[in-house]
Amino acid sequence: MKLAMTAAVLALTATATSFGAASAQTAADWRTPDPNNIIVVETNKGRIIAELYPQAAPNHVERMRGLVKSGFYDGLTFFRVINDFMAQTGDPQNTGMGGSDQPNLAAEFTFRRGADTPLAQSFKVGTNESGWVGVMPVTSQNSALAVMTADRKVATWGNFCPGVLGAARAGDPNSANSQFFFMRQANASLDKTYTAFGRVLQGVDVARAIKTGEPVPDPQDKMISVKLLADLPADKRPSIQVMNTGSAAFKALVDKRRAEQGASFTNCDVDVPVQVK
Repeated sequence: MKLAMTAAVLALTATATSFGAASAQTAADWRTPDPNNIIVVETNKGRIIAELYPQAAPNHVERMRGLVKSGFYDGLTFFRVINDFMAQTGDPQNTGMGGSDQPNLAAEFTFRRGADTPLAQSFKVGTNESGWVGVMPVTSQNSALAVMTADRKVATWGNFCPGVLGAARAGDPNSANSQFFFMRQANASLDKTYTAFGRVLQGVDVARAIKTGEPVPDPQDKMISVKLLADLPADKRPSIQVMNTGSAAFKALVDKRRAEQGASFTNCDVDVPVQVK
């Protein structure tokens, strides 16, 4: 099978040419994600591959893994889809009123980040810092504040950029259960008010192709199957390489986008390059 390259990878190739040898890619610029943190979602519109981040929301990731392994999500529709916002799924009733038989989850809107979880390509946003933890776009308190906290860590939260996975909930912050959504576009109003627990590596275009509606009239678009990469047979398991966001190659891409966007630049303006074959 031929290597599938995202638009971001093609953009990076142009960036490398512009920046010369300093931004030439090496093996260290890429990483192989943990297959136990990768979900492969086969939909009637195409495949979505996403990486889960237990550093950001360990309980939500554990719930997702468990439900995926049980086959809970197979066949569920996208029942609430807003064009420039998100595509919601994960309800066995396909209405937004249902959930799993597991207890609701406590909110994980923020997490504590220390020296063991560096913020890649950080830049200042007021008194805070933004950047990436893996492919997750995040903002945190200034890292310098860590020396003044008991745990030597600072509060950090996911940014709801395109492709980010969020946990759906009711009015109670601690009411998330099985429903989740894929961000179709950025929406900063969700930051620190919803739990972000992963990000799409490939297939944001698929999420954007799903039929819209609030609710979707006669929803037909669905997740045919959802599997952990680790659980797929070896001959059906895609090989995935993700650009290391701490690498020189990714820094070159960030610098290029920052120069293009100027003062309006955010970490939502950069797609992390991914290779899938």
